[in-house]
Amino acid sequence: MCMPPPAILLQQSGFGAFVPILLLFGIFFLLVIWPARKRQKKLEAMLANLASGDQVVTNGGITGTVVGLADTKITLRIPPDGTKLEFARNAVVGMAEKPSN
Repeated sequence: MCMPPPAILLQQSGFGAFVPILLLFGIFFLLVIWPARKRQKKLEAMLANLASGDQVVTNGGITGTVVGLADTKITLRIPPDGTKLEFARNAVVGMAEKPSN
């Protein structure tokens, strides 16, 4: 009796070959894409709701108080001497933590 070559034994049906690829894509989506989308939406909502007087942190690590808002620009007052600096609105990465007393 003649056995078929091993390559023929390892072949899968059409859909069965794609199941591991689909499973890997699903895991990648759940671990990488979905959390990144949630963080991006949260950041966009925070930027849309900025108001004068809010304490924010820029992507350069500068902490300041919002004193002026425009469509694409934001003006911050930087302590300790009250210097005003203008940044692109998307340079803001989060709200500054309030110091606890």
